[in-house]
Amino acid sequence: MVRECSPPAVPIGSLLCGGGKPFILIAGPCVVESRESALRHADALQALTVRLGIPFIYKSSYDKANRTAIDSFRGLGMEEGLTILETVKRELGVLILTDVHSPEEAVQTAEVADVLQIPAFLCRQTDLLVAAGKTGCVVNIKKGQFLAPWDMPHAAAKVAATGNPRILLTERGASFGYNNLVSDFRSLSIMAQAGYPVVYDATHSVQLPGGQGNASGGQREFIAPLARAAVAVGVDGLFMEVHEEPDRALSDKATVFPLAQLEGLLRMLQAIDALLKAQ
Repeated sequence: MVRECSPPAVPIGSLLCGGGKPFILIAGPCVVESRESALRHADALQALTVRLGIPFIYKSSYDKANRTAIDSFRGLGMEEGLTILETVKRELGVLILTDVHSPEEAVQTAEVADVLQIPAFLCRQTDLLVAAGKTGCVVNIKKGQFLAPWDMPHAAAKVAATGNPRILLTERGASFGYNNLVSDFRSLSIMAQAGYPVVYDATHSVQLPGGQGNASGGQREFIAPLARAAVAVGVDGLFMEVHEEPDRALSDKATVFPLAQLEGLLRMLQAIDALLKAQ
């Protein structure tokens, strides 16, 4: 099913997401692992997307509050993580997206980030959505694994009630039995009817939550085919966690996409996107 409506474009810095424009790429390691790692990944991703002409936003989280086990790596924390993200933004000139988990975090993070991301499990938290909206930043709301796509306009309305219409809606899979997620591509068309650009998270959609007992597993081999399918349906953005050495990633190693394989996939996605949006 091809999406029939194209929501109005949302400006993100100098980029436009939506409105029939080519898809934007939101990509980077799951968490901020170190200053050197962040700069290295952001530099490589920026060089690649500039070469391909793909609008790019660097993604990495200073804290991943939703972890399977108490001793799972969460990140470097807000203070150190934001300092590193600010350095990446200043030195490389890239736009920044990162997660926020509380109203207080939203206010402080907005001083650095261009896009505040609402994690899937927090997409119904009214105070968080309102606080994020009040910052004036673009707010990317991930659809909870427990929500139907037609529930998402209610989450968006909480942000829009602050006078901030700069909203993105992201699909990242729905719970489908124990330790499994499924992508229903009807949701991309359904969420677009809310009037906001739609993003597809190709990496979290292949996650197997808690699938390794004390950590989430995943099926990395399905990232590329699901990304191709989502772009063929019609999306305004693609979200991918990417790492230069996936098996050494400190978070979500089972579902991060290898940086070395990204160019080939992006070229294929560009071709699909151009064909679809030219019609």
